[in-house]
Amino acid sequence: MDTLLIIDDEKSLLDVLSLMFKKEGYEVKTAASGAEALDILTNNTVDLVITDIRMPHLSGMEILKYVKENQPETPVIVITAYGSIQQAVEALKAGALDYIVKPFDIEELKILVARGLERKHLELENILLKKDLKDKYKFENMIGKSRLMQEIYVLIDKVAGTDSTVLITGESGTGKEMAARAIHNLSRRKDKPFVTINCAALPENLLESELFGHTKGSFTGAISDKKGMFEVAHKGTLFLDEIAEMSPWTQVKLLRALQERKIRRVGGTDEIPVDVRLIAATNQDLKRRIEEGKFREDLYYRLNVISFEMPPLRKRTEDIPLLVQHFLQKYCQQMGKKMKRLAPDVISLFESYSWPGNIRELENVIERIVAIEDRETVTPACLPPEMISQANHNGRQVDLRAGFNLNEYLDDIAKRYIIKALELSGGKIKDAAPRLGVSYRTLRYLINKYGLKPRVSDLNGEEEGEELGANGLAGDEPPVPLMNNGRAAVKEPERGRGR
Repeated sequence: MDTLLIIDDEKSLLDVLSLMFKKEGYEVKTAASGAEALDILTNNTVDLVITDIRMPHLSGMEILKYVKENQPETPVIVITAYGSIQQAVEALKAGALDYIVKPFDIEELKILVARGLERKHLELENILLKKDLKDKYKFENMIGKSRLMQEIYVLIDKVAGTDSTVLITGESGTGKEMAARAIHNLSRRKDKPFVTINCAALPENLLESELFGHTKGSFTGAISDKKGMFEVAHKGTLFLDEIAEMSPWTQVKLLRALQERKIRRVGGTDEIPVDVRLIAATNQDLKRRIEEGKFREDLYYRLNVISFEMPPLRKRTEDIPLLVQHFLQKYCQQMGKKMKRLAPDVISLFESYSWPGNIRELENVIERIVAIEDRETVTPACLPPEMISQANHNGRQVDLRAGFNLNEYLDDIAKRYIIKALELSGGKIKDAAPRLGVSYRTLRYLINKYGLKPRVSDLNGEEEGEELGANGLAGDEPPVPLMNNGRAAVKEPERGRGR
C-alpha cells in the first residue's frame, strides 16, 4: 500500500483529501504545518508528498528541498493559489513532479498522484532489477523480473558451470544470443573467446570454411591457410545461430567435430584437436526439420544435451516497462538527449501490442522515438502506425444491437494472422501453413483471396509475386469457410464428390 503525506494549513482541506485518498486505497499521513511535516518525513518513509506551497513559518518550497535532498525518489506535488503560479513554476524547476491550482478538480489530483506513483515504481523497479542482475546473475543486458525470465536466469546459472552442449530455441528477437553470452560469461571459459556464426548468413561452401578453416589452394580464392572458428574459439565458446539452416553435408562434419573433438580444414589432411563449448540456437522446430529430412537426428541429440526456450515478449508483458526504461536510457545517452518520459497510455499500448519481432522490435521502436521525437513526453502519436492499428483493432467494441459485418470482422482477423505467419516464416507458404493449422493449398487460397503476396515462394517453382491462379488452388475448388465454436475454421474440399 502506497503512503501519501498531505501538508496544508487548512484543516478542512486536509480532512477532505485524507478521507478521499483513504477510500482510494492509500495510507494517508497529514500535517497542518511544515514543521509537523518535517517530523513525519524524518521518522517515516512516504511514497508521495502533496504540499501547499504557501504556509507560515516553513513553506512548501522548503519541504520540497528537504524531500529532494533526503528522499530524492519521492515525487512531490505542490498546491498553489491562482496568484502564485510563478512559485509553482519555481517548484517544478526545483524538482516537483507537478502542481495544481486552487480551487482544483479532485479527479485531476487523483490522476497526478497515480501518475507520480507509477513513475516512482517504474524507476525503483529498474534500479533494483539492475542491482539484482549485477550482483546475482551478471547477465549482460538481460532485463526481466517475470517468472519466465527468473526461471531462465536460474537455469543459465546452473548450465554455465558445465561444459555441456546447449540448444537455445525461441522466436527471432527473444535474446538467444544474449543468453548464450551470459552462459559464457558465467563459465570457466569467460576469459577465452566467445565466437559467433550465423549459419543462415553464409552459403554452404563458405560456412564450412568459416567453421573448419581451409588450406591454401583448396578452392578458388584460397590464397593462404586460414583458421576456422573452431580453432579461433579454442578453450572458449562457439555460438552457432540459426543452426537449422545448416546444409546436410556441413551437419555431418559438425557432428564428427563434436564427437571426436577434432576438426579437419577444407582441403587439408591433418586433424586438429579443439576444446570448444558449443551453444546452438534456432527459431525453427528441429523435430519438424528432422521429419522433413532437412536435419540429422543424430546431430539433434548431440546438440540437445541441455535445452531451453527463450520466451516471446508477449508472454512476459510485465517486463515491458523495464525494457522500455532501459532502452530509453540507452538511446538518450547515446544521442545526447534529455531523458524522455512515456505517457501512461503509451505503456498500455506497449503491453497490449503482440510484438512479433519481440525485444529486437521493441528496441527499434524506442530508438526511433528517441531519434526523431523532440517532445519530452512520448504520446501514442509518436508510435509506429502498425502499433496503433493493432491496438485499435484489439480494443474494438462490437455492438450487436447496432449490428456489424461478421464476415468482414473475421476476414480482418484472418488477414492479420496470415501476414504475421508469413513474416515469421520468411514469406514461405509451406512454413507458414503449419503455424496457422491449415494446409498449404488452403493458405494459398487465402493469400489470393485477401490480395496478399508472399515474399518468397518455395514450391512448384513459383517466382516472387507470381499470381497463384484464379482461386489460388490451381483449378481446385476453394475451401469452405465454417464456424467452429465461435472461431473461423477452414474445411478442405472433399474429393471424389460430384466429379
